Amino acid sequence: MSFEMTSAAESLAFWAIAGYLLGAIPFGIVTARALGLGDLRQIGSGNIGATNVLRTGSKLGAALTLIGDAGKAGAAVLLARALAAEDAAQIAGFAAFFGHCYPIWLKFKGGKGVATFFGLLFALAWPIGLAAGATWLAIAAIFRYSSLAALLAAALTPLWIVFLDFSNLFLLSLCLACVIYWRHRENIIRLILGQEGKIGQK
Repeated sequence: MSFEMTSAAESLAFWAIAGYLLGAIPFGIVTARALGLGDLRQIGSGNIGATNVLRTGSKLGAALTLIGDAGKAGAAVLLARALAAEDAAQIAGFAAFFGHCYPIWLKFKGGKGVATFFGLLFALAWPIGLAAGATWLAIAAIFRYSSLAALLAAALTPLWIVFLDFSNLFLLSLCLACVIYWRHRENIIRLILGQEGKIGQK
């Protein structure tokens, strides 16, 4: 389960900063304002992700946010891979994910990272992204809880990585899962108490 560093420290630092700044772009807020939906932080859960944009009733806004949040992580990975190396791609991808969750522009109060999680996985290794995405869809279809689907997709991704033989991504997947669980800690409490809202529930 090794992760081999081959790039110079300066290169990794550059891609960490570049990935973070790219990931910190709040597409949910930008999209909501562009479509006249109001300040997303004052709507629903106050989260800046696609799920909260959907609460405004705008499916277009939610779709654009989803694409933007996933795409910025994917772009960070692909740019670093093309211009540097694979280790830089992982660093840039995680930094973009972290930037989405803790954006400097919003006083480090960002989203829960689910779309960026899938975006960087698809860019790093599409079979892993596909497996994680299928896990989310299956859990969401069965139990109708978006948060539960995200939590189980994150938890099972390291297993998919082992099964599909992408061991160089194992450490990254554990770090991603830890952040996903931390960002969903309130959802976990609501799930335990039976108070979590289901998909499609008003």
